Amino acid sequence: MGYLIYPIIFFGLIILISSFFIVKQQTAAIIERFGKFQSIRHSGLQLKIPIVDRIAGKLSLKIQQLDVIVETKTLDDVFVRLKVSVQYKVIREKVYDAFYKLDYPHDQITSYVFDVVRAEVPKMKLDDVFVKKDDIAIAVKSELNDAMMEYGYDIIKTLVTDIDPDAQVKAAMNRINASEREKIAAQYEGDAQRILIVEKAKAEAESKRLQGQGIADQRREIARGLEESVEVLNRVGINSQEASALIVVTQHYDTLQSIGEETNSNLILLPNSPQAGSDMLNNMVASFTASNQIGEAMKKQKKKNDDA
Repeated sequence: MGYLIYPIIFFGLIILISSFFIVKQQTAAIIERFGKFQSIRHSGLQLKIPIVDRIAGKLSLKIQQLDVIVETKTLDDVFVRLKVSVQYKVIREKVYDAFYKLDYPHDQITSYVFDVVRAEVPKMKLDDVFVKKDDIAIAVKSELNDAMMEYGYDIIKTLVTDIDPDAQVKAAMNRINASEREKIAAQYEGDAQRILIVEKAKAEAESKRLQGQGIADQRREIARGLEESVEVLNRVGINSQEASALIVVTQHYDTLQSIGEETNSNLILLPNSPQAGSDMLNNMVASFTASNQIGEAMKKQKKKNDDA
């Protein structure tokens, strides 16, 4: 009899130990009795009737994420792959529905994502898909919430995390982008060159204006100097014609002196003979005399015409 007691005690201990079980935080355990739903147990140390009760399964109450890749076609006939991330969790008060009403929640969610994406994206052009990806995510979330709430699942967030067009389309888009940037760069370069030309022209115009003003000032001072020189010569008995001729001859010799100071000059001044100064003086005096005579004659003729 003593030998039979130990196995019974050992068997009893095993049954007693198996009556207790632990449920982790943010987890729900479904208890069935003879195959029929009995209760839902949450985190902590729990008790069940051995042999009669069993843990049918456990569901996590944490937020989970399912990534779904959908390939579809846009309005402008471009095939594109979208990665849609669905964040969801089991509603604490609807653990029963989540466990018993839906065998494969991932497959169910994936089917709804495919259905919505393939209904929304073909209405958009490729560029609009990138711009309106949030609209696609909102449409997926709305459809999933309406469908999965009945099964005890709450859709927290849906995100379109990747949009991947065909490789040839991406290459074409890159070429278009590069061409557009080259066009803009060429426009800026052209504008810069135009501004440079305009500013250069303005600088040249200002330079010539100042140069002309300098020449005018120079000639004005020369004229003033000549006027003073003639007045000085008049005081010593030399008339204006002879004084003007003398000044011209003096400038002629000053020019010859200036040319002579330049050792590498190739300038030739004609006439350059010794009697050139005397001839020039005589010619200047004769020219001034003839000019005065013509002027007097024109005045007399004009006076006769006025009297007539």
